[in-house]
Amino acid sequence: HKSNSDLEPSILDSRDESTADNWIHRNSSMVRLTGKHPFNAEAPLPRLMHHGFITPVPLHYVRNHGPVPKADWSEWTIEVTGLVKRPVILTMEQLISEFPSREFPVTLVCAGNRRKEQNMVKQTIGFNWGSAGVSTSLWKGVPLSEILRRCGVYSRRGGALNVCFEGAEDLPGGGGSKYGTSIKKEMAMDPARDIILAYMQNGELLTPDHGFPVRIIVPGFIGGRMVKWLKRIIVTPQESDSYYHYKDNRVLPSLVDAELANAEAWWYKPEYIINELNINSVITTPGHEEILPINAFTTQKPYTLRGYAYSGGGKKVTRVEVTLDGGETWSVCELDHQEKPNKYGKFWCWCFWSLDVEVLDLLSAKDVAVRAWDESFNTQPDKLIWNLMGMMNNCWFRIRTNVCKPHRGEIGIVFEHPTRPGNQSGGWMAKERQLEISESNPTLKKSVSSPFMNTSSKMYSISDVRKHNSVESAWIIVHGHVYDCTRFLKDHPGGTDSILINAGTDCTEEFEAIHSDKAKKILEDYRIGELITTGYDSSPNVSVHGGSNVAPLLAPIKELSPPKNIALVNPREKVPVKLIEKTSISHDVRRFRFALPSEDQQLGLPVGKHIFLCANINDKLCLRAYTPTSTVDAVGHIDLVVKVYFKDVHPRFPNGGLMSQHLDSLSIGAVLDIKGPLGHIEYKGKGNFMVNGKPKFAKKLAMLAGGTGITPIYQVIQSILSDPEDETEMYVVYANRTEDDILVREELEGWANKHKERLKLWYVVEIAKEGWNYSTGFITEDVLREHVPEGLEGESLALACGPPPMIQFALQPNLEKMGYNVKEDLLIF
Repeated sequence: HKSNSDLEPSILDSRDESTADNWIHRNSSMVRLTGKHPFNAEAPLPRLMHHGFITPVPLHYVRNHGPVPKADWSEWTIEVTGLVKRPVILTMEQLISEFPSREFPVTLVCAGNRRKEQNMVKQTIGFNWGSAGVSTSLWKGVPLSEILRRCGVYSRRGGALNVCFEGAEDLPGGGGSKYGTSIKKEMAMDPARDIILAYMQNGELLTPDHGFPVRIIVPGFIGGRMVKWLKRIIVTPQESDSYYHYKDNRVLPSLVDAELANAEAWWYKPEYIINELNINSVITTPGHEEILPINAFTTQKPYTLRGYAYSGGGKKVTRVEVTLDGGETWSVCELDHQEKPNKYGKFWCWCFWSLDVEVLDLLSAKDVAVRAWDESFNTQPDKLIWNLMGMMNNCWFRIRTNVCKPHRGEIGIVFEHPTRPGNQSGGWMAKERQLEISESNPTLKKSVSSPFMNTSSKMYSISDVRKHNSVESAWIIVHGHVYDCTRFLKDHPGGTDSILINAGTDCTEEFEAIHSDKAKKILEDYRIGELITTGYDSSPNVSVHGGSNVAPLLAPIKELSPPKNIALVNPREKVPVKLIEKTSISHDVRRFRFALPSEDQQLGLPVGKHIFLCANINDKLCLRAYTPTSTVDAVGHIDLVVKVYFKDVHPRFPNGGLMSQHLDSLSIGAVLDIKGPLGHIEYKGKGNFMVNGKPKFAKKLAMLAGGTGITPIYQVIQSILSDPEDETEMYVVYANRTEDDILVREELEGWANKHKERLKLWYVVEIAKEGWNYSTGFITEDVLREHVPEGLEGESLALACGPPPMIQFALQPNLEKMGYNVKEDLLIF
């Protein structure tokens, strides 16, 4: 490979002068992708390839989320803690003197490599990586497995499932946090994976942009798992709780846009996390806008196409093919593997490929495309598959060919790559996008309404719409348009009742407050006409303000009129309630008592169901689901216990909770609206439940709650204990961050002491004070096996309410091990 001798010296770049990175020397040829700061950059593709197998450090791609930390070798420490028997804080000198080191080449790739191609189809939430977000270095460091073994890492049964890494930089994500992520403990301990704490790159100490003094290298993984400026290694039962672990490096389905991802918690679905790289290849020669003259000399010898290819997980690239006819026929390229596999047969580096083609064949080709294969016969898709983050783009890499007359009148072939990195103009995909924009005329655009809609839409009166309020015919009004949602009842993700609660009414505000843009587009397929109205405001000032992670499920509408002393007479109608008491239970927990419209009224909420709290905040409708803690037979009032999420406290939610902060600001006498019931679970008594209209029964209940998720569990406990004939056994495991975060603790412990045979209570806190008598850490298989019953059909059910990661990572897999059918026997509020 080429040495650094033909590289110009790195400099203090003038573009960094006014930033926190003004002390770092950088190569001025690097293409900046995010403006001046933070520094995210890739080398010009020809320069990257010029240096061959090993990339000079100044040309290695850089991914920084914020300012580079200033580090001192002599003062730097790495803490190893969590589920290890011998926690330790290591200095750099201890790291390199007390542990063996290994040195080997590894190709690093950003998961966003080639993202700009996706941005040319539709803008992702990521910036414009070109095709040089890949580099290879000789890395030297200490095996992670050696350190964990020395520290006595716990077994899986002891809860050691994940190894978390945390960097030193202070970042804006989630309101302020460190960069952190995690990998499975089995991967961390696997000697075949060669994971190291690296302190040298290409024979020299790390540079600031690449993690000085120490970083993680995980060969075969995306760069996002390789934490730079490493400060902490924590062994935990659960994955990293870092903002960046969840809100970065995911491949979500193409249908998911930013709003839907947030509204429905797609970020927390484990199946979409990226770890290993996928198969990919790129054409590097010919370069962008390179011209190949066509003359007697050039046509006498073949032209050599060149490029790189890589795969993930240590898989060897076994084949690269090129097509000149759109995939009808393929030619197999020659491969150049410059690394030797490790002793387990793993390949961690890119390879290069080449193919000689006849110039006249190039002249007749419209484009040239490449695809690679690895040893598992993974290959690249023909067409680009868009995703919200623009990650892992690996469709065929295509360059276009055009005939031109560059000079002296002779014909030539000009080659065009799909894009150029960053904000640089050029590339055939950019041209196509510009053509689409220039040809589109807003006045001629088709309406987004249904195909059968036209200017002579049918008109309906409000009385016409009101007749269609049942499962046989469910119509709604949104923004003055009439929609027949009958055929969508069975497909609605929130269930039939979510639509029926609004059937026959104008539900513009409710629809706008809890639906994504995607849902609004889907609605147009059901539009049947317009509302006849006078002075109708078709544009109320409403918007989406976050909300529940699942679509609300609403109670069936019964034909029978309930007693007059019930507040929730009609699920479609809002009921005004007045704040009459507000009690501070702790610094961030409040108990609110609201008076019902009449002193002799009961709420009328079935056990297990919730209500919507409706408030006008900043002139916009906000809806949130809450479960009252007052008894179902309470007269004249309802109680809500609410944890207030203040802004600038929780890293993932810098703005705090909109509704909880609003409630905290209310004065006595303030009026809000409630609406309901909603929910798909109802406790009928004596172990009987109705779930989505189907009966279920259990003698024993595993009741699993996290944080504020205790309230629906509390409601069921309250109902069971109020009936002396209800012999259902309850086993509660309640998880929180700290002991101070435990809600309704006094009531729970009072019940547990009074009803020892019927109610068992166990707490789990992440951070415990001295003298804590319950579990510390997270809900694990051991905790569940010790404190809740095994899953037996017809005998046991599990009820759960808590944050999605708790449900997905702590409960579902472990309950399944205990015999629960999590699809049928795990009821999630």
